[in-house]
Amino acid sequence: MEQVLIFATILLPVVTALVELIKKTFSVKNNLIPLISLLIGIIVGTVAYPFTDMDTVLRIWAGGFAGLAGTGLFELVKQREGTTK
Repeated sequence: MEQVLIFATILLPVVTALVELIKKTFSVKNNLIPLISLLIGIIVGTVAYPFTDMDTVLRIWAGGFAGLAGTGLFELVKQREGTTK
């Protein structure tokens, strides 16, 4: 579990930067941003296989944690209206 949390900490700035890039580039509904962040985290965690010897499942979990931490877990249940930009 320590490896997963350490790897999630490393992935966090990358995932946050990619989510911000998507928010600035596209008009996205605010209530979809946490889901986008979670998916980006899972994708980044999955494709980061050259940088770690962790199993794929553990990389996916680390990416998911990084995605949730990137937007804040509380935003998943918070009702948000409007769009970005």
